[in-house]
Amino acid sequence: MWQSINRRLEKALPFLTPASVAAGIWLADELHGYATLVPWLFALMTFSGSLRLRLANLKEALIHPGPIAAALCLLHLVVPLWAFGLGHLFFGSDRLTVIGFVLAAAIPTGVTSFIWVSLGRGNLALALSVILIDTFLSPIVVPLTLLVLAGSVVELDVGQMMLGLFFMIILPSLAGMFVGERLSAQANEQLAVVLSPFSKLALALVVMINSAVVAPYFGRVDARLFFMALLVLVIASSGYFLSWMAARWLRFAPADIIALTFTGGMRNISAGAVLAMTYFPPAVSVPVVLGMLFQQVLASMYHRLLDKTYHLSSGSQAPFSGSAR
Repeated sequence: MWQSINRRLEKALPFLTPASVAAGIWLADELHGYATLVPWLFALMTFSGSLRLRLANLKEALIHPGPIAAALCLLHLVVPLWAFGLGHLFFGSDRLTVIGFVLAAAIPTGVTSFIWVSLGRGNLALALSVILIDTFLSPIVVPLTLLVLAGSVVELDVGQMMLGLFFMIILPSLAGMFVGERLSAQANEQLAVVLSPFSKLALALVVMINSAVVAPYFGRVDARLFFMALLVLVIASSGYFLSWMAARWLRFAPADIIALTFTGGMRNISAGAVLAMTYFPPAVSVPVVLGMLFQQVLASMYHRLLDKTYHLSSGSQAPFSGSAR
């Protein structure tokens, strides 16, 4: 039953987050007061997604560290600089909005990228390794990126931000890995299967509550908001495209290309929204919340493009190096 529910929710992911944004804005008055629940819901999501993370996967992927280094470079250098450049070009007079673009691009890769790498028959060991390393680096890399690109605009409490990332991401991840290592493979898989639907529902609730908090900024849909959404779409899509093209240019194996495309394109957008609401003025949250509209839809689109390019739908069993099933 849980597997059936989870499969249906996975298929609905491209539509679940945009619908949650709309529901959050519509029910803003009712949901606004539940903002204190967001870190706990987010911890549940992170714990559930970390049950399958293994240090053995990291050891396997580190034998060939090139794809991991490429993913980290894209995640925390290329795409944030690209977001900063576009944001500064089109919204240079509104520095808080520019910070929102940078934050949406600088946050760590999303744990849900694992789902799409698995659906695309990519290198799961590489995807898990990128998620693991990027998760552990996030308390240092994210505040540092924001400090370099936006530190002159707002006063950043780097220490508190690092502490928040530790409790939101690192601690639940370590707990999930610890439980996964302690349980038998069968018991761990059963726990992961049961928690997966709740994790996706928690994602929908987090998106709804975050959207409710910033709902006043969506009260008037004008040309500026529409253009901001368009720019968020361009930046988010660029993350996938640049990762795909970089992996092809570096001549990675098809399985590695698929893993790099999703880990380099997806972001832990819910964590970004929590950071934006906790440590920045509300205007910073708007580009981050807008990113929730597009991430899963773009993942679905790039899944189809990768599927068509590498003929995965034909049923051929290509020798994808390092793939773990």
